[in-house]
Amino acid sequence: MLKDEPQKLWIPEREKFLKEFIRLEGRGDTMLYQTCQGLPGCPNEAVMRCRDCEGLQLYCQGCTVMQHTATPLHHMEIWTGTYFQCISLRDLGLCVQLGHPPGVMCCNPASTFDNDFTVLEINGIHSVALNFCNCATAQTYNIQLLHARWYPATTTNPQTAATFRLLDHFQMYTFESKGSAFEYYQSLSRLTDNTGTRQPKDCYESFLRMSRQHRHLTSLLRAGHGHDPSGILSMKEGELMVLCPACPQPGRNLPQDWENAPPNVKWLYGLFLAINANFQLCHHNKSSDQADPGLSNGWSYFEVLDASSGQLQEKSSCAGHNAINLADTKNTRRMAATGVGAIVCARHNLTRPSAVGDLQKGEKYVNMDYLFFLTLQHVSDIRVLNVSYDIACQWSKHLWTWMSRYPSRIHLQPNNKVITFVVPKFHLPAHILSCQTTYSLNLIKGMARTDGEAIERGWSNINPIAMSTREMGPGSRHNILDDHFGDWNWHKVCNLGPLLLRKLKEAIPECDQHILDLQDFKEAIPPASLAAWQVMITEWEQDQSKPNPFELEASVATQASVRLELSQLEGQQLSHGVDTSLHPDISLSVLVAVGIDLESLQRRLAIDSTNIGAHTTDNQLSLLQQRTNGLCRHIEQWVQIQTLYMPCVARLRSNTPDMPNAPEEAVHCIKLWMPSAKLRCAQAHDALQELRKHLQLKWHLTGFKRDWIRGQRAHMRSRFSWIWKQHHGAGEEELSTAMRVEWCKARTCANRWAEEVDLVQEEMWRVLAYFDWQGRWWDERAIRDLLGHGPRSLMVKKGWTEGNLPEICDLERS
Repeated sequence: MLKDEPQKLWIPEREKFLKEFIRLEGRGDTMLYQTCQGLPGCPNEAVMRCRDCEGLQLYCQGCTVMQHTATPLHHMEIWTGTYFQCISLRDLGLCVQLGHPPGVMCCNPASTFDNDFTVLEINGIHSVALNFCNCATAQTYNIQLLHARWYPATTTNPQTAATFRLLDHFQMYTFESKGSAFEYYQSLSRLTDNTGTRQPKDCYESFLRMSRQHRHLTSLLRAGHGHDPSGILSMKEGELMVLCPACPQPGRNLPQDWENAPPNVKWLYGLFLAINANFQLCHHNKSSDQADPGLSNGWSYFEVLDASSGQLQEKSSCAGHNAINLADTKNTRRMAATGVGAIVCARHNLTRPSAVGDLQKGEKYVNMDYLFFLTLQHVSDIRVLNVSYDIACQWSKHLWTWMSRYPSRIHLQPNNKVITFVVPKFHLPAHILSCQTTYSLNLIKGMARTDGEAIERGWSNINPIAMSTREMGPGSRHNILDDHFGDWNWHKVCNLGPLLLRKLKEAIPECDQHILDLQDFKEAIPPASLAAWQVMITEWEQDQSKPNPFELEASVATQASVRLELSQLEGQQLSHGVDTSLHPDISLSVLVAVGIDLESLQRRLAIDSTNIGAHTTDNQLSLLQQRTNGLCRHIEQWVQIQTLYMPCVARLRSNTPDMPNAPEEAVHCIKLWMPSAKLRCAQAHDALQELRKHLQLKWHLTGFKRDWIRGQRAHMRSRFSWIWKQHHGAGEEELSTAMRVEWCKARTCANRWAEEVDLVQEEMWRVLAYFDWQGRWWDERAIRDLLGHGPRSLMVKKGWTEGNLPEICDLERS
């Protein structure tokens, strides 16, 4: 219906809207009267209007100036007789007096230089006439501007300021749009004059400086350090950050005597960390720390790292991880940093304190080690640590040995902690098989349903500002990144309620279903086998040096392993000066391997040729002919080399009888006369293993569905475990091994979902406890504060916010 389509309903009204726009360009209803309607009895002509005030009322010049004494940054227009022309309140005679209430002039004013002061506001750039108070009890010029909520650009003789409203607006604009300061300033310039005929004063550099200082002061204010009697410089690392309320914090959101919790409960008080590097946030070699110093000094997220250590980057013994092997080959030309490394809480994706740092040259261990040890100083009492890193299998090898090379203040005592290193779920398949079980979040006890990929999702929020931060000075870049990480954390905190509630609603039914599936699975397993598997997996969970129940027995030789073995054998012969090759480029083993590949191509070509139909397109026929021609050339080249190693084959080919008038033999029918060798056996083993696997699955699948499954819904929606629920004989060793692996997987899956239910409920309790502690922290500061009504009111407001944040986040109903 049209009532649900407002765009279509608007189209017939378009003409009326346009006429109203035209009417607003003129005098409108004020054409009915000529005198000013401002002050009672004002006889002057009404020719002035304000673009920023509500309504269309026109006033005279005097009434306009009087009405805008408290709003001197509005845009004015004057009626010329035929149209409205822009004019400033400064030109109309308005002068802003600081240090006194609006409308009260100072008896000893001090005007600005050339009686011109520039103010940046969200509606444009304004030139105003301004007087400072120069009375005996007057504050400094900077303080007078701050009392008016105007932020000065300099501390001595300020000529430019920005309103607090503009700085707050710009900060939120960058948080949401990730736009640059230059784009925002250009918008202000065009709002002031969009014709280019009256360019405002260039205040871009001043705007950058004011914005940066305002962000820093705002973070200090919100962290409560403006009320610290010892001053700002007494702050410690990480005290300006927004902490994660759901992560364990001793003394704030953990129960009493949590250190003495029984072993089956201790995992609930563990901290989950995720480590990663981001090469989008690189930094060009601009300015220096001396010319552009940072303001935070490590007080929040970013930590200045000194990677001058000569630590060598050990090559990966797992899969070819580029993060490790290419760490020393990153292009650093004109680059001060090739990216950043960061550590977040893996469960809730909040950036940890002192956990972000520059990577001077690739993802080196020295950078990631320092960040890891430094951020753990903020939670040194935590006993259980679960650390997720996509190269954890390599990075964790010598971590404690390398720790001795760093300052003693960041050393960690691993003896009294349970530290588990894991690989994120998405990255795990890229690792070798042993890593896929040793570092699996799915298989290790106490991991719940953590995937370890939270930090990857967080990069999508911060990456859009990379284009602007890479050209900044080092201090400006660090402060901007700190501000964005802080906003990301605050946004996450405000959404913790819906997030945890959604997780709990998902975990409870999944847990129940997986427990039922596991119970059904157990009924199909002989009690003796089940008991043995229980012992096996329990021992492995306690000590991973025990036999791994998730690994199948080693299979027979494959083609890939045999090819590797033959290549190694040839290498050993060559190292001893023995070369049995008859061709400079192709050895005997390579010849056989290529022949097997050619046979595979022949079979595929034969199948495709048979499937050609009557309506095959010319394009399909062309592609098939190209494959045929290419295979024919490869076989001819291979046969020539085969004759060197197998001269008898030439005689076999010559003895093949030729039929008169017979068509030329198809390329996929050419006999290659391959020898019987180890590669042939390996090829057969590969084929048999694949066939055996499919036959077993098909036999169990068909039999179980025939005996037990009824109806389309059951056929389509049966869960994984029904494949394995049919009883099997005790002598089926191969099937028994496969069922053991599947049962272990089903058991761990059910256990992880059960852990998720318990952990999410614990996280909910921790969030409530943390907000309660934070509210009381602000209340205590407000009670003992003696600075006056203003500072105390701020602490009362913050205490109310923190204390009521659970309700604001909709966590109480969770």
